[in-house]
Amino acid sequence: MTDETQQPSVLSMRQEDLDELLTRAAERGAERCLAHLGLENGHAARDIRELRDLLEAWRDARHTAWQTAIKVATTGILASLLVGAAIKLKLMGGPQ
Repeated sequence: MTDETQQPSVLSMRQEDLDELLTRAAERGAERCLAHLGLENGHAARDIRELRDLLEAWRDARHTAWQTAIKVATTGILASLLVGAAIKLKLMGGPQ
């Protein structure tokens, strides 16, 4: 005697059918994910490419800003040393 409300615990299916089912499920999941991110209109690849370009530009700008800050600090320190040496050696034409 089997209970009609009981579900079978094993699903029997051909490998091709299982592959097709998994492929459709993966495609639907990817479409839902893109829709959730607001990228469902067919321009997702272009939008993501633009975002990557923007992120790369931001990283380049940040790197350049750090390089510039280091160059300015180094130049300031060297200029201070030169002015200090000139004053120490009395090269500035002031009262001697």
